[in-house]
Amino acid sequence: MEIKRDRYLKQLIDNMWDGQVKVITGIRRCGKSYLLKILFKNYLIQKEGVRADNIIDISLDLTSGLRFRDPLYLVKYVKKILSGKNERFYLFIDEIQMSESVENPYVPTGNPITFYDALNDLRAILNLDIYVTGSNSKMLANDVLTEFRGRSDEIRVHPLSFSEFLSAYDGTPENAMNEYSYYGGMPFLFSRKTEEAKSSYLKSLVSEVYLRDIVERHHVTREDVLSMLFDVLCSSVGSLTNPNKLTKTLQSLSFSGLSVNTVGQYIMYLKDAFMFSEAKRYDVKGKSYFDYPYKYYCEDIGLRNARLEFRQQEMTHIMENIIYNELILRGYSVDVGVVCSNERKSDGSYHRVNRQIDFIATHHDKKTYIQSSFSLDNEEKTSNKLRPLSLTGDSFQKIIVRMDVGKPWYNESGILNVKFTDFLLDESFMA
Repeated sequence: MEIKRDRYLKQLIDNMWDGQVKVITGIRRCGKSYLLKILFKNYLIQKEGVRADNIIDISLDLTSGLRFRDPLYLVKYVKKILSGKNERFYLFIDEIQMSESVENPYVPTGNPITFYDALNDLRAILNLDIYVTGSNSKMLANDVLTEFRGRSDEIRVHPLSFSEFLSAYDGTPENAMNEYSYYGGMPFLFSRKTEEAKSSYLKSLVSEVYLRDIVERHHVTREDVLSMLFDVLCSSVGSLTNPNKLTKTLQSLSFSGLSVNTVGQYIMYLKDAFMFSEAKRYDVKGKSYFDYPYKYYCEDIGLRNARLEFRQQEMTHIMENIIYNELILRGYSVDVGVVCSNERKSDGSYHRVNRQIDFIATHHDKKTYIQSSFSLDNEEKTSNKLRPLSLTGDSFQKIIVRMDVGKPWYNESGILNVKFTDFLLDESFMA
């Protein structure tokens, strides 16, 4: 079974032979290696007519790739293959974080040779195009992008979107959404046939892969705090919070003496490992950001659900998390909108009210305001979602994503009401 990842494949194709190192980043097990070594490799062979011998495919996590962890050996090996040849070659290096630093043989007391040095050396070869993937056990993508600033292209890969999930799912879109909103979009789930197997796989990813990577990389001493913080963030997706509030919550759970600085540091670790994204609050009229609080969203809703033992299945929060992830993978920057207004109270006086817009999705100079709602089945809910959109003072597109509508329709204010699954499957609603 082939899962389509056309969005990322197109980015790889568009960046071919641009002189940069293509760095494929993302949470572990989200399909980076599959994208490079299956989909892109097949494209090169079938569409570009590249001979398989002209694709140098190295996996540093395999026994066969152990010798290539030495960056000096890697450079020597690749240059030997290319020696005297003018045709184009492609270099795939999977799990680049497994590379080791080695002593500089010419300046023993100088800085060691790293894979950054190796890739910079190889990047200068005109008939070689370089692609690497990296996970988070020893090296995060931030390290690569910092080291190769101006000399690399990042292709950020996410777990499966709903449209990608549906392309490989044998069933109706409605059944697919039930499965997707429960187990999420980690690609390997398609090989797990029972509910117990899917649940166990997701739980092990969090505890045995993601959190273990962070502990090893950052030498975390309070694994219990990191683990509980992960749980608290999972439980509060879509809710406003901040390090102070999170610290107090953890202190109430028997972590007395815990500092705000430690919690803030652990949040940064989780973000750098692609486990959570942070959405800041933006004052629509004041055109400025608030310091706090923020919202945090999990990279994959299935990981979040499994970590909480599938107990917290509030579809309002699940919808919001899925929509946020969809906007991010579409390439939007996403904020939480705040609009302020002076509103009259029952006694005739006025008071200042901050009203929230779930998402402001921005791409270049275009904005789209998006509200997420499971249903608008009473006047209060309808007012809470419509009122903020009426206060923005601009003419940017406004959308309410709902579960309780059929065909998309516009209300008298020009606000588009669209079904949840339709929004996820059709990007033209934000065209």
